[in-house]
Order: sequence, then C-alpha cells, then structure tokens
Amino acid sequence: MQTTFTEEQLKDPATQRANEILRSCVHCGFCTATCPTYQVLGDELDSPRGRIYLIKDMLENERVPDEKTVRHIDRCLSCLACMTTCPSGVHYMHLVDHARDYIEQNYKRPFSDRALRWILAQILPYPTRFRCALLGAKLGRPFRFLMPDARLRAMLEMAPKHIPPVSRNDDPQSFVSEGPRKKRVALMTGCAQKALNTDINDATIRLLTRLGCEVVVAEGAGCCGALTHHMGKTRDSHKAAQANIKAWTAEMDGGGLDAIVINTSGCGTTVKDYGHMFRNDPLAEDAARVADIAVDISELLMQLDLPEGTNQNLTVAYHAACSLQHGQQIKTHPKTLLKKAGFTVLEPTDSHLCCGSAGTYNLMQPEISGQLKKRKVKTLEAKKPDLIAAGNIGCMMQIGSGTDIPVLHTVELLDWATGGPKPRALQPGDGAQIPILR
Repeated sequence: MQTTFTEEQLKDPATQRANEILRSCVHCGFCTATCPTYQVLGDELDSPRGRIYLIKDMLENERVPDEKTVRHIDRCLSCLACMTTCPSGVHYMHLVDHARDYIEQNYKRPFSDRALRWILAQILPYPTRFRCALLGAKLGRPFRFLMPDARLRAMLEMAPKHIPPVSRNDDPQSFVSEGPRKKRVALMTGCAQKALNTDINDATIRLLTRLGCEVVVAEGAGCCGALTHHMGKTRDSHKAAQANIKAWTAEMDGGGLDAIVINTSGCGTTVKDYGHMFRNDPLAEDAARVADIAVDISELLMQLDLPEGTNQNLTVAYHAACSLQHGQQIKTHPKTLLKKAGFTVLEPTDSHLCCGSAGTYNLMQPEISGQLKKRKVKTLEAKKPDLIAAGNIGCMMQIGSGTDIPVLHTVELLDWATGGPKPRALQPGDGAQIPILR
C-alpha cells in the first residue's frame, strides 16, 4: 500500500511504525474471509482491510476522527485472525492499537460512552473494586430489563451467579516445588480472573509445584494493562505494565526466573508485546527481558514431564482462544496436553473464529458479541462434549453464559488428571471451598 506521510510526521515513532505496517498491506482481502465482524455485518469497513483504509486516511491527514471511523474501529474485536491469515505479514495489532490511542487523544465521545469507558477502566483492572462491582451487579441482575442502555444490561447479564471467596494463594509469596526443583517461575495472577474464578490460579500452582517448579507470586505485579490498552488508554495501560516489569525484573535479578507464566491468554499476548510497547521508553531493556521469558502455561507444561494419564472417559471440546491461537500462535499445545492426560479432545467447526468476548468487547458491543457467542456455542455443542476447555477467562465467561455444558480452564483438567482435586465446576452445588495450598 502506498502512503504519503511527510518526513515531519515520520519523526513520531508510532506514526513511523504505522507507516511500515500500512506499506506491507497488498490489498489482497484474504483477511475478510476470517474476520468475525465482516462475517456478521458484511460491511467492507468492518473488515481489517476496510479498517486499514480508514486508519490510513485518519493518520495521514492528521484529522480529527469522525463518528464513522470510530464506529468501525470500535467494532474490531482485536481477535487477530487476520494476522494468522495475512500472507504479507501485516501487523494489524500494532496498527489498530495505535489508531485507538489516536482516537482516544483526538475524539470526544458522547458522554455516555466516556462515562462507561471510564468506569470499566477504573474497575476491571482492580480485583477488589471488580469484586464489589460484581456483588452490586448480582443484586441488580433481576432488574436488568429496566436498563435503557443495552451495554448496561449486558454488564448485569454477565455477572456470575456465584462469586468465589478471595484466594490467599494470589497474595505475594513463594510455593516450593515437590521434589527437586527444575525451574523457578513467576505466576501472573492477573486482575479480573482473581475476582471471577480463583480456581484457575490455584490449579496452576498445584500443577506446577507437582511438576517440580518453585512458583513465585511477585510483590507489586497485577493487571497486565490489556483491558485499558485496547481502549486506547495508553497512560493507564503503561502504568499497569510498568508495575509488572519492575516486579518481575526484581525477581529476575534476585532469585532468578526461568519463566513468567501466564494462564490467561489475553494477558499473555500483551505481556509478550511489552518490548514493543516500551521500545522508546527508559524501561525498554527491562520490558524486553520480561517479554522474552513470558510464556503461556501450555508452553511451560510442554517443557515439563507431564505424566501420561489413563483414559478419563470424558470428551472435551477445546475452544481455542483468539489471543492464544492468533495472538501467540499457540495452536496445538493445549490439545496435546489434554490428550496426554487421558481426555478425548474435539474441536468445533470454524475454531478460528472469535467467541465474541474480546476483553471488554462483550460489554461495549453486546449485539455483535451476542451473535458471535451463539455461533460459537452452537458449534461447540454440536460436538456433544462432556466438557468445554479454554485457556482464557474471558472466553470461559462468554461461552459459559450461553451453555449448560461445564466450561473449565485447560489447567484445571490437567491438575485433576495428575492428582489434583476434582474441579468445582464439575461439582455443582456441593459447597466446595477454594483449595488451600499452604
């Protein structure tokens, strides 16, 4: 694609990067075949190629974004299926992230939009605030039909019926390995996940210590910054990321780390991109160090001696989170591990398509998200599985709200198959408490 940025414009590193990405696009349109919003809406401007044209025009002319441009960019899920499909290697993620930052700085949204986005940015990345909000939403859920805004109704509908008690395993501490130590790793405990499902981190710690890892929950680490990053709130996202970088480099320079383990793939995609996010920052070197050793839990487990399991007599439909299969290009590890643990693993039709969760997307774009959820649930249920497994809390919540089939994190099943407790999602109504590890 030909661009016409001036030399003055190209002095800005973000614009320079956007120019590189735009020039790599050859207009082939392969991306339209795998774009969920284009499949649902059928509008060229709701495809990656269409959005690239809008972004190019907006950035080259340095114009104030108009409502049309903002609407089509807001509809992007950032599922990154287009990057998997693109034969030219167009790094759409960096381009759309820059466009969102530009819009945030130059476009004044309607008051209701600004208020909603501010509330989400002030609540979701903070587990205690989020937990309080979930309790409020739980009380308001019976009255959701009174809400005039579909986005507010979506927030109430997504509130879980049961909110788990706080797990003290998420506090800063170290968990010693069982037997000889093979690795010392830091576990990213996250933010929203700590309020929505504490079993995931607990299962991760049990499984890793059983396989010979010392697991560290670093002092000062928290939200990865993804939720605000994808809203264009760069200052907020970088503040969260900086805290993580400092916390993890302190561990790297202290007791040493072999890996930073992430069990929420949406977070993993962002942490692995810290080197790019901070490339022009004094923290550039430390950010790159962190990104270099960040791994999804499935990547680490492939390096460890996960024991062969006996036949579990359970069929698992595996949902490939977009941030894992497209953002991190991890496609086979979770399925390989589940099969090794003794589960029968099936994949739904169109497994490359997004479930519609996408961070805050199901709250900001509930209509499109709802259509994608119905499609995803239909393809998963068509396999008639006993369970559904996924590697991202957002996907788990989204799919779980549309089916009665239990939805679990991959690591919960692997923990169970190798000696851990039966997942609570498979024990409805038994009043089980959060397992205590220490």
